[in-house]
Amino acid sequence: MDRKLRNRIVIFLLVAAAVAYGLVRLSGRQPVAKISAVQPIRENLVSSISSNGKVETIAPHVMRAQLDTFVERVHATEGQQVKRGQLLLELNVKDAAARLAEARSRLLKAQDDLRAARTGGRADDVARVAGDLAKAVAERDRLQKNQEALKRLIAQQAATQDELAANDLALTKAQAEVARLAAAKSEFDRGVKLDAGSADLRVQQLQSEIAALEDKVGNGRVSAPIDGTLYSLPAKAGDFVKLGDLLAEMADLHKVRVRAFIDEPELGGLEPEEPVKITWDALPNRNWIGKTELVPKQAVPHGTRSVGELLCMVPNDKLELLPGANVNVRINSKERINVLSVPRGAVEVSGGNQYVYVVKDNQLGVGKKTLEKRRIQVGIADATSYEVVSGLDQSEMVALPGDVDLRDGMAVQIMNTDTAYLRGRKDE
Repeated sequence: MDRKLRNRIVIFLLVAAAVAYGLVRLSGRQPVAKISAVQPIRENLVSSISSNGKVETIAPHVMRAQLDTFVERVHATEGQQVKRGQLLLELNVKDAAARLAEARSRLLKAQDDLRAARTGGRADDVARVAGDLAKAVAERDRLQKNQEALKRLIAQQAATQDELAANDLALTKAQAEVARLAAAKSEFDRGVKLDAGSADLRVQQLQSEIAALEDKVGNGRVSAPIDGTLYSLPAKAGDFVKLGDLLAEMADLHKVRVRAFIDEPELGGLEPEEPVKITWDALPNRNWIGKTELVPKQAVPHGTRSVGELLCMVPNDKLELLPGANVNVRINSKERINVLSVPRGAVEVSGGNQYVYVVKDNQLGVGKKTLEKRRIQVGIADATSYEVVSGLDQSEMVALPGDVDLRDGMAVQIMNTDTAYLRGRKDE
């Protein structure tokens, strides 16, 4: 083989190797990712919190049985509008009324005993004790005078010793009777004082008993304490009720309170006096506008959730919202007018920061673009968009996630802009 031929073969092999190397490099090259992108738009954003809640009365009036008895009559119906003082139902209080009459009779006697004790005793008893003592004293004094007179007569031999002895014996008996009756009067006076104390205590006890019985008899007629709605009336005629059993509940329902159960992560965005929209599945075409009143200070278990209980004041002029109803609550916590926004899907959150992938022109090829990962500052958010506070211009394009994972410096080809997003935001 001559030298010239060998050179040709070597050149041919080098060219073949170069071609093979090029084919290998081409076969290993990744295809350019095809993605969608969107331009930021300006719009009004409302950041809202949605949850569930329960309707409550603001100042309920609860009527309970004050004794064990039967319901005799019911004069109202559940859901009825009633006036203050209107009779709602009657309970059987005949036994209490009979005991009340008996207690009043015993009180009269106890009061009479107390008056007598405070004036030294009953007049006839005082007169009898005092009269008996006075008679005994008079008899003793008479016999004492006779004793002295008989002694003078004996000295004059006008009386006998037997007469003096008989008078002396009678005088001794009279003195003993005076001592006995004086002791009896002292005991009587002491007893009167003791009777005054016990009679006073008895009067107080009977007055307390009568007041309790009067309450029971009075509570036999259950009347409306205010103008309002009788929203609960579990008692029925003929029912036996025990002390403390619920008879009726009523309130003024022109204003109600909604207790909203807000999930723990959303508690930080709550403030007083924020607008609240209430809807109820039972009346799907109605809504009620109220405001937040008492912001929760702690989270509590609620089923499988950890929630804060937010109290909302809601006007209920047509009395349509009923106590105990389960309602839907939407709180418009923040609103921004004409702000720059991007779709939520275009924002990547990492390490507490938010990023978007901005589409940049690639000068190396026609139609080719590259991605720049850029940190942005966001404001409020609604269900589909974030407010962009800084880091992005309205004229720039941001990539939307798709079938490929986006990364900084990635070569991409924009297949379309997400006009559906733009149209949807305009329609809202």
